Amino acid sequence: MTPDRAVNAYLRHITIERGLSDHTVAAYRRDLGIYREWLGARGVTDLTDVTVELIAEFAAERAREQPAPAASSLARLQSSVRGLHRFLVQEGLQEGDPSRALQPPRAPRRLPKALTIAQVEQLLDAAGPAPGAAQPGDEVGLRDRALLELLYATGARVSEAVQLDVDDVAHPAVLRLRGKGAKERIVPVGSYAQAALGAYLTRARPELSRRGRATPRLFLGARGAPLSRQSAWLVIQQAAERAKLTAHVSPHTLRHSFATHLLQGGADVRVVQELLGHASVTTTQIYTHVSVEALRDVYATSHPRAR
Repeated sequence: MTPDRAVNAYLRHITIERGLSDHTVAAYRRDLGIYREWLGARGVTDLTDVTVELIAEFAAERAREQPAPAASSLARLQSSVRGLHRFLVQEGLQEGDPSRALQPPRAPRRLPKALTIAQVEQLLDAAGPAPGAAQPGDEVGLRDRALLELLYATGARVSEAVQLDVDDVAHPAVLRLRGKGAKERIVPVGSYAQAALGAYLTRARPELSRRGRATPRLFLGARGAPLSRQSAWLVIQQAAERAKLTAHVSPHTLRHSFATHLLQGGADVRVVQELLGHASVTTTQIYTHVSVEALRDVYATSHPRAR
């Protein structure tokens, strides 16, 4: 099978059968495009001709590139290649898996950065007016406040939040989120987020919707179109600038803060796992390390014989 046909078949597989998100599929497409071009430059027209040595050479060349790629980028690239060849073997299109011996570089373990509770409150206040303080013309501000309140209240990924439909908020106290692999989960919504969402739905969304074509999406842009991930990212960045936060604030910051504050408040790690939509508790346990680090900092600065 030609590299082009193989890659296209694999992308259809992960899109339709595995239900991976558009963002993940796009990352696979980019990575496999690099692999396909590299094979083409070496005259490989049939993936059955790919050997263990050839894949090892591909991985080595990528690692030697300048500027040096991040370990996480190399790991993702190699994971894409391994996934492609495993798929071909499973489909009976390739007898052996030449990528089986490929060992991806181990990315350094980095603890997620969380804001303090006070910083979260600053960020939310800077996003838009409180539900009871909004004035006519504050539609975008009400939307921004509702978006950030919801992200912090539920731990939703930004991609999950912008994919919400109005029907997903059928009950004000709970929310239906669609995570990776199209898996659904139900999460509770706190009173502050409920109030912000209620104000947005009754006082802002009807006006935003009037400006564009009808859509079931919950969060709308200033012209009435569904809010994009990039626009949601800008909302967070602009709120952080207005709040004058010196800490780095990214689209995942409120999700990290949600998990960290729950664990610091005594929540069980498996409950947090369910709320975050993690397939494995191992992924969630990184947040327990954040809490331990915080305890160590408090101990080091508070105990008279800590150092």
